[in-house]
Amino acid sequence: MTVTFLGTGTSQGVPVIGCSCEVCLSLDYRDKRTRTSLHLDIAGKSFVIDTGPDFRAQMLRENIQSLDAVIYTHEHKDHTAGLDDIRPFNFRQQQDMPIYGQKPVIDQIKMEYAYIFAEHKYPGIPQVMPNFIENQPFEVLGVTFNPIEVMHHRLPVLGFRIEDFTYITDAKTISQKELEKIKGTKTLVLNALQLSPHISHFTLEEAVRMVKSIDPEKAYFTHISHRLGRHAAIQEQLPENIFLAYDGLKLYL
Repeated sequence: MTVTFLGTGTSQGVPVIGCSCEVCLSLDYRDKRTRTSLHLDIAGKSFVIDTGPDFRAQMLRENIQSLDAVIYTHEHKDHTAGLDDIRPFNFRQQQDMPIYGQKPVIDQIKMEYAYIFAEHKYPGIPQVMPNFIENQPFEVLGVTFNPIEVMHHRLPVLGFRIEDFTYITDAKTISQKELEKIKGTKTLVLNALQLSPHISHFTLEEAVRMVKSIDPEKAYFTHISHRLGRHAAIQEQLPENIFLAYDGLKLYL
């Protein structure tokens, strides 16, 4: 399995144009964070988790030539706004794109992208094949995804475990029942928004505590606001098995 972090940033606390904070002025490429998304290459199958507003640029940057399915964590715009840009894959692969999400996610997509689902479709629009998922294992092209329900303040959001890899974003709390699904994972990805308290995201300190309680071999933090600080400075503060992810980072698992 090859994991590529397409984006590790967030729309939370987006800096204004001309922002002069240390992250925005940084020349370190690891501080250039586009909205959070993940690519998985598993046995030659290509999956993306979430299509944020930067989806097109991310796929071009990573030169991803095929896409077999899109899996959604939740319906917020910073995780769905790039759906329209699947159309080159429709054209190249000559097939509808399977998308997977809970009913509220699919319903939101149908509302925001009404033209995709119109009875009389305009030529060239994205072609999708919606699939409803719940908090139970599902299979996509022979690959099993095990959902993990976390709470994004009051909104249920799905993370996913695939084999010994677990990906969770937009979490503030995780129940003991759902934590049991994560135990034993070797590589964990978790959100760590910023240093100060936030109503719907783990802070850096909360994320570190969560990693220690789960005890994976390695952990990577994503969904990082510019308010967290510069990559190099934060990385120095982390335990030796915890890393800040960055756009373009690849894991070979």
